[in-house]
Amino acid sequence: MAQEHTIRVIARIHSDFPTKFGIPRQSGLVDDLRAAVVFEPEYRSEQAVRGLEEFSHIWLIWQFSQAAREGWSPTVRPPRLGGNRRLGVFASRSPFRPNPLGLSAVRLESVRLHPALGPVLHVAGADLMDGTPIYDIKPYVPYADAYPQAAGGFVDRVERRLLEVACPPELLDRVPEGKRAALLSVLAQDPRPSYHADPDRVYGMAFAGLEVRFTVAEERLTVREVSAAPGGPAR
Repeated sequence: MAQEHTIRVIARIHSDFPTKFGIPRQSGLVDDLRAAVVFEPEYRSEQAVRGLEEFSHIWLIWQFSQAAREGWSPTVRPPRLGGNRRLGVFASRSPFRPNPLGLSAVRLESVRLHPALGPVLHVAGADLMDGTPIYDIKPYVPYADAYPQAAGGFVDRVERRLLEVACPPELLDRVPEGKRAALLSVLAQDPRPSYHADPDRVYGMAFAGLEVRFTVAEERLTVREVSAAPGGPAR
């Protein structure tokens, strides 16, 4: 009989992605992305993060809050394989798991004390949607957590490519200056599902209070429009 345990949300992340579309597929791929980890009121203790600032990276253990579903499947279709091949769920990082938990290593830029929010962790390279609940935070320890010669399974056999991004200056100027490098890097990662290849299709991605519309033909992504997203101005 399966046992159930209750785990508490200790924090939530605040990022530039209000929806899943466009979020890098792994943490660390776009170091220009900035986010803040804000603790829930019960855990806003300076003592709880004492010494954390000495580490350059941290692990975030979090919930795929938009992917939770009843039941589970023993196999999934990894996007990196074009959605055409099934693998065991435990041989993938699919969000559709028996327990929808994610694990991300992010760079810790600073720990800042906020007068109302307590200690706030400012991080770079996070692959989390805005508001994602976080269950635990642990320091990244290089001697134990890094295995440079590790085998990457099917991931090693799939070529990782970056798109050439064309964004007219007048459209890029609509993006806050501090967000431009992050946006261009996110677009270069190719936000589309791996099995989409329609050069005439216009995709829309919400980022930092903006709606970014683009097309992709072969290896070139062209930004077609940048406008304020419904719900507020860019951050």
